[in-house]
Amino acid sequence: MRIIARKTLKDFWADYPGAEEPLKAWFKVAGEADWKGPQDVKKQYRNATILKGGRVVFNIAGNKYRLVAWINYAYGIAYIRFIGTHKQYDETDVEKI
Repeated sequence: MRIIARKTLKDFWADYPGAEEPLKAWFKVAGEADWKGPQDVKKQYRNATILKGGRVVFNIAGNKYRLVAWINYAYGIAYIRFIGTHKQYDETDVEKI
């Protein structure tokens, strides 16, 4: 998958240094993935939550952080729509971001 945009992750871990290594690990795995549909994501990330509209919620660092990506499976692109703490996630309508 092509991940857009890594800068979003870097900006987040600048504020939350504990997120750096888990986000780098997610970026590496997702970047090497060849997800053709939500079922492929679930095979690799059992705790991922599939939302409507192509969005997927990933638990990062043992669910300390949440990452929401909109995945265009046909083009092999994952757009990072949100990264935040669990509390920030709870305050966000991820269906609309």
